[in-house]
Amino acid sequence: MRLPTETWGTGPTRALFLHGFTGSRRSFRHLEPLLGDVLTATCVDLPGHNGAPLPSAKGPAGFGETVATLAEHVTRPMVVLGYSQGARLALALAVRFPERVTRLVLESGAPGIRRRSERAHRRRSDEAMAGVILEQGVDAFVDRWEQLPMFAGLQALPESDRAALRGRRTGHTALGLAGALTCLGQGVQPDLWPALPTLRLPTLLLSGAKDAKYTRLARRMAAELPLGWRRTIPGVGHAPHLEAPRAYADEVRSFLSAPWVADPSEVAP
Repeated sequence: MRLPTETWGTGPTRALFLHGFTGSRRSFRHLEPLLGDVLTATCVDLPGHNGAPLPSAKGPAGFGETVATLAEHVTRPMVVLGYSQGARLALALAVRFPERVTRLVLESGAPGIRRRSERAHRRRSDEAMAGVILEQGVDAFVDRWEQLPMFAGLQALPESDRAALRGRRTGHTALGLAGALTCLGQGVQPDLWPALPTLRLPTLLLSGAKDAKYTRLARRMAAELPLGWRRTIPGVGHAPHLEAPRAYADEVRSFLSAPWVADPSEVAP
């Protein structure tokens, strides 16, 4: 499985960007003027999005195959930045291939659902949603997707930005989005909470202040990560990189420039 990519920026730090559900490799283009001098960014189309192929298997096996495929795109150690669905994959990549990730930026992400019964329930829910997409089509699904409360902040974007965002969302196929739900959804993501204390990578956790759920999750994750750094961006919801791109870029710049040690015990008292 090969995933389409695009590259922008001329900065000294190599980075891999992973988009959210209904996004694409173009989801981060607007960040080039803000981060292109510090990053050389590779952005991928995740499986089922923008014509990217789906894994050969569904369920957890498909999630694992996607993580292994992403590792093939990391030809040398890189900073990995993920948003929502992409944050789940970025964390799994760092847990499974820690030698390939230098730093980690997780925006509105979660380490998985802890209880097996709840994961199974979410998996059935994602499969049901996939069925609706196949039955009703992408446009009808996106109409409902855009009305979710966590995306309310996106309504304040300029009309041209909202039109571009909708164009990216509706540019996928029903088969692709449905397939992405069944191989990349929260119901098939492994429970990565136990791995957090062992992840000795500098990690920035970003969330929007209006997104109470993922701000709460970020707080819990920061308590588990040995080298975690949490920032909540005021006035925005689930997608800070879209709602407040300059604030998002400022946090990433600060994180990348901060000195880190390999072991928290090395920090001077």
